[in-house]
Amino acid sequence: MQILHALQVWWQHQTWQELTAAITSLVCVYLAAKNHILNWPIAILSTALYIYVYQQAAFYADMLQNVYLCVISMYGWYHWSRNTITENKAPIVSISKRQTLYALLFIAVFTPVLGFTLITFTQKLNYRPPVYPYLDSFCTCCSFVAQFFLTRKVLQNWLLWVFVDIIYTIIYFKKDLQATSILFFILLIIAALGYRDWKREYQQQQPQN
Repeated sequence: MQILHALQVWWQHQTWQELTAAITSLVCVYLAAKNHILNWPIAILSTALYIYVYQQAAFYADMLQNVYLCVISMYGWYHWSRNTITENKAPIVSISKRQTLYALLFIAVFTPVLGFTLITFTQKLNYRPPVYPYLDSFCTCCSFVAQFFLTRKVLQNWLLWVFVDIIYTIIYFKKDLQATSILFFILLIIAALGYRDWKREYQQQQPQN
């Protein structure tokens, strides 16, 4: 009975926007993995809802990130509908020293810039102060790098996603965004499995001695 009561209390604290955003995010990732065009309109819905959810929770860096993702999803839907997508046969590659250096520099430079900007503008506009402004900005910058590495088929993109998803799972749970915390825990598992599968394929690509 205590478990049922706890679940009932938890459910009553959830908003339909967050629950819908979390569910559609999972559906979107699944459809994208299946190379299905419907992943794009669902991604638009999910990111649009998360813009609202993150704004309400004062996760402004994540809100801006989802603005970007929403726009990119609109372009992706348009691009796929024109039948211009071709199969990507580029091999999986391991991260280079130059890519590592550039990634570290990007994160080191833009994390404090974004965090300071969020604090400054929310004060000037009399918005709620951002939650974990520098940690949130750090995760946002890491996510941009991970997404870029994903497009380049860099094996280690999955490790960066695992790292970011661990942080997101914790901070969203602490800020009572439980549905989103559960979502990122599931995405953490997907990222770990993605690294396992990509590493196996990467090793198969290597010339046999």
